[in-house]
Amino acid sequence: MSSSWLVIGLGNPGPRYDGTRHNVGVDVITELCRRADEKLSSARGKQAELVRIRVGSAGFGVPASDAQAVMLMRSRTYMNESGIAVRKVANFAGITPDHLIVIHDEIDLDPGRLRLKQGGGDNGHNGLKSIRAHLHTGDFIRVRVGVGRPPGHQDPADWVLARVPAKQRADMAVHVAVAADAVETIITQGLTAAQNRFNS
Repeated sequence: MSSSWLVIGLGNPGPRYDGTRHNVGVDVITELCRRADEKLSSARGKQAELVRIRVGSAGFGVPASDAQAVMLMRSRTYMNESGIAVRKVANFAGITPDHLIVIHDEIDLDPGRLRLKQGGGDNGHNGLKSIRAHLHTGDFIRVRVGVGRPPGHQDPADWVLARVPAKQRADMAVHVAVAADAVETIITQGLTAAQNRFNS
């Protein structure tokens, strides 16, 4: 099954970063894997974990024969080198930027808010900066998941690398599920339809 879409959730590898705000993109990939009853596995030479799924065979009024082939991806590099793995996988799968979806944390959006867009800068996000540098374009689709700004004078880097507090994890799980819905909608109905439904 060749893939028509590549979806990457940005984050850092290793248990130290599990459950942090910076890894919310990875959490969305985990949710999409759960829905497809599939698991990521290491791809030799790609510096990534990958799995191919189909999106659109249920719940969106799309016949199974019309379902989209999608490759889900988690980079095995650190955030600031994400572009290395994205370039390798995109080249391998023959994915163009307009069929690349990058899910990432966004401190300029409050928790629970979502913003979908195509193109743009990196807004200081090192994962996006790396992808833009290695693909030589920023014209991919972004799913920006709000994590809010840190309180007081806390360093934004410390804020995003901190784990979500226990009392906020249920809410974060809901935000992750909505972001996964948004990814599925982009793939099955197009970016404009997804923006109309999810941008907040």
